[in-house]
Amino acid sequence: MSLKVYINGELVDKQDAKISVFDHGLLYGDGVFEGIRVYKGKVFRCKEHVDRLFNSAKAIALRIPMTKQEVTEAIHRTVAANGRPNAYVRIVVTRGAGTLGLDPTKCHDPQVIIITDSISLYPREFYEKGLEVVTVPTMRNHHNVLSPKIKSLNYLNNILAKIEARQAGVIEAIMLNPLGFVAECTGDNIFIVSRGRLLTPPPDAGILEGITRQVVMELAERAGIPVAEQQLTRFDLYVADECFLSGTAAEIIPVVRIDSRDIGDGTPGKITLQLLQMFREETDNNP
Repeated sequence: MSLKVYINGELVDKQDAKISVFDHGLLYGDGVFEGIRVYKGKVFRCKEHVDRLFNSAKAIALRIPMTKQEVTEAIHRTVAANGRPNAYVRIVVTRGAGTLGLDPTKCHDPQVIIITDSISLYPREFYEKGLEVVTVPTMRNHHNVLSPKIKSLNYLNNILAKIEARQAGVIEAIMLNPLGFVAECTGDNIFIVSRGRLLTPPPDAGILEGITRQVVMELAERAGIPVAEQQLTRFDLYVADECFLSGTAAEIIPVVRIDSRDIGDGTPGKITLQLLQMFREETDNNP
């Protein structure tokens, strides 16, 4: 069955899903997006994702031509049309077609696009054995340049870091902020376990406040694991007992080696595996 893509109220076959080459989302990365998971036919944390989509749009002065309720209904409609009980949803809102100049006021007809498909961010063996990552020279955007809280279509900052990771022979990179503190990875948030405490960089470190990140913190509190947001350095990562990444596409994936240094004993840690199991139970029981 051909995938159905939602574009401005219509469901069209994947090969017929088209927008204008003059759309500023294509020309300048002028737009916002969200990635959402579907488990057993149910959209996971839909409200939180839709709220963040609208916040991102408001931050760049982009008016989404739909209400939150209409967007939510469109997501469910697209998921149902594709008949995939476990899937990944990408919702994109662009500024719309305009001129070859930057002026966004010359754009019209913002495009609302919803894609439902499968996704595999990392090979399955890394979830069992753990991931090796490196810190890279490309820094996370300064919040006064482009706030990392905005999930925009301009991901060049992250892509450059991903290129550096690949050049180093691994598939993921840790990005520092302009002050040298740990921010996040190219598409995921980062956690460490130190002396039984779960630690993650705070919002002002220059991170996207991930929905899965929030779920992890809720699960940790439920399990009685102390959790805190605090500034982290590379030294903190190197001497951590455990490390893992979190994200909508990645879910929870252990990290066992950073910059050629084993984390803990070089295998996925006890708390990481506990939270991973709790996360799977949470998604299995997705309300």
